[in-house]
Amino acid sequence: MSAPHRSGFVGIVGRPNVGKSTILNAYLGEKLAIVSPRPQTTRHRILGVLTRPDAQIMFLDSPGLHEAQHALGRYMLEVAKAVLEEADVLVVVIDATRGVTKDDERVFAQLKRVLRESQRGAGPRTALLAINKVDLVKKPKLLPLLEACAKVGVFAECIPVSALKGEQMTVLLERIIAALPEGPQWYEPQQHTDQTTTQLISEFIREQVLLATHEEVPHAIAVLVDRVTEQPRLISIDATILVERPGQKAIVIGRQGMMLKRIGQAARQQLERVLGRKIYLGLWVKVAEGWRSDERMLKQLGYTGTSSS
Repeated sequence: MSAPHRSGFVGIVGRPNVGKSTILNAYLGEKLAIVSPRPQTTRHRILGVLTRPDAQIMFLDSPGLHEAQHALGRYMLEVAKAVLEEADVLVVVIDATRGVTKDDERVFAQLKRVLRESQRGAGPRTALLAINKVDLVKKPKLLPLLEACAKVGVFAECIPVSALKGEQMTVLLERIIAALPEGPQWYEPQQHTDQTTTQLISEFIREQVLLATHEEVPHAIAVLVDRVTEQPRLISIDATILVERPGQKAIVIGRQGMMLKRIGQAARQQLERVLGRKIYLGLWVKVAEGWRSDERMLKQLGYTGTSSS
């Protein structure tokens, strides 16, 4: 008798900057979520679908759980909480190089509440802990961390992994699939995400701004895609990078426009790899003071609702 086919939603959650998006990209074998060293890089819920003969795993990458300080932060927090509630399996990620931080403990406390509520109705059935970035930690230091995490008492298993190096990622995936309910394929095998081309363009441009600019700029950045014209061999894109202050605009443009040119070149190369066509990319920078607290602007940028990106 053949093994049952399993399918379900797997929420990847944790505090900011622990490698959640790197785990998603590693399993999908392609770049669906942008990655940078900056906390709170992920702002939307990102769906990544992995289809195998025995299972269809619908990964939900989420913004890091944090304290919201403006309307954008509240939106991100709502998205992260919604992922906690709609997942069949939760993969909580921590950074092995940092150990269990106060922010991690707050995530664990929230997880305990969600799991208690799920016992009375719908919600996650299983929680796994992925201790990420173990390639950067000497093995003897991992043992006390594993023991401390096991004592939290809510994880079916605590698995040390390195999403960047691929260490133990197969083991984690096997545990995820085993915890999923039996079910059919919900997506066609060739469909890997529900993100639109416009959303991918916006995120890949924002990623390059995050990688190129100073500490004071990243959280104040958003990208508005003004126009996309698709031709058989060329996609022509016009986009505006929004900042909150004139000083940030000067940083993004750079001396004689060199920073903006560098950002544009890197984003164009990334988009050509992902979209498989030549890209013309025109970038502008605009000051939109207080956009992170402007509900109208947030809606225009797609930061509305919690059910999709």
